[in-house]
Amino acid sequence: MALSTEGLVPITRAFLARYYDKYPVPPMSEDVARITAELRELSNGLASECLLTSGEKLLLEEVDQPPAHKIDENLWKNRENIEEIISLLKEVHRPRMLQQKTTPEDVDITATLGELEVKLRSTLKILETFQQRHADNVFNIVMTYMPQDFRGSLIRQQRERSERNRQAEVDALVNSGGSIHDRYDLLWQQQMERRRQLAQLGSATGVYKTLVKYLVGVPQVLLDFICQINDDQGPMEEQRQRYGPSLYKLTNMVLTIRLFVLLLWGHFEEKKIQMDQISLLQQAVHLYISEFEKFIKFIGEVFANSPFFIKAEDAGAIELRKSDDYKETIIPAGKTHEITLAVESVNSYIAWDFSLIQGSLSLDIGFHVEYVSPSGETTLILPYKRYESDQGNFCTVLAGSYKLVWDNSYSTFFKKSLRYKVDAVPPVADTSESVES
Repeated sequence: MALSTEGLVPITRAFLARYYDKYPVPPMSEDVARITAELRELSNGLASECLLTSGEKLLLEEVDQPPAHKIDENLWKNRENIEEIISLLKEVHRPRMLQQKTTPEDVDITATLGELEVKLRSTLKILETFQQRHADNVFNIVMTYMPQDFRGSLIRQQRERSERNRQAEVDALVNSGGSIHDRYDLLWQQQMERRRQLAQLGSATGVYKTLVKYLVGVPQVLLDFICQINDDQGPMEEQRQRYGPSLYKLTNMVLTIRLFVLLLWGHFEEKKIQMDQISLLQQAVHLYISEFEKFIKFIGEVFANSPFFIKAEDAGAIELRKSDDYKETIIPAGKTHEITLAVESVNSYIAWDFSLIQGSLSLDIGFHVEYVSPSGETTLILPYKRYESDQGNFCTVLAGSYKLVWDNSYSTFFKKSLRYKVDAVPPVADTSESVES
């Protein structure tokens, strides 16, 4: 049963501001700025002593640039840089002299590096889990306001299918030798594509022009919300203003840590690593992990309770009025009722939702689905079965005509009053989350 949106309006920036007043950002350790500055000074010294590679130059330039403005983009950048640092800390990527552990100091250094790698992997897992949990939570909240018929089921199926396709893209990139940066560049492109699709759903433009009848019954307040939620000066700008500055500092810190390790490894032969450099690195990583995990825990609580949608206990959960696209018909005894749907492309969906209206003297009706070829030959798609009601769908593998048949031919005396809705839904991209996180 969908939640009612009667009397609701999309969340506003002013409303979010009042909500965020209850969640002041936790103070950040002053050591973040101090240690970041120390690492940057040491990195500048290393950079001035030798010829830099193109990768090192690019990273130096990135450290000098202000962080991205969006919260979710910063979280992705932190995730990327954590993974880059983990890669640098792996034994196979350490300087050859450290791998050989020729001195007691080398042994101590490698032990420290191993400990940092383990801690960063744990933080990376926390971030990945947070992002996935938030994405699922937003999607599920959106779905509670969708009509609870086959449209919601199709959106869920399409989301799962699209996410599998996106993961296949990432896997193909990795298998072809793509770098960590290449992978995260693709992941961010996919995130932005989700956001564009969400905005298209809200405005019924782009690919969704073909889905107007498919969206009949979707609350307008929900469409308005997803259309404007991520605008540059929309509600999420309040979130960026409140919580962005703290996250920007952590983004800059993790970039600086990565730059320092990269330069240290790249020029190890010219200047032997000193234990005090590793001690500063250890201090920096520990501080970054502590502050970043604290931020993730805090922002997770903010997001979990955020009133992007009014919840059932606030709005009242009542059943939406049935949409006009339901039809009713009486099927006489000994007769059938047929609907033929034309499908223009494969991977479309044939969907149905039907029930017998109270008052029918017999409580079931036969139902099956056939594919009709251009030559008129029929192929059974859904086997015959008797139902009181049913809701279902399938993905087509052939274009053409599909016949849905309700059968009352077995009844000698009793007519059936049928209420039904059917549709042929063209292939669509998923309408999953992209409320900024």
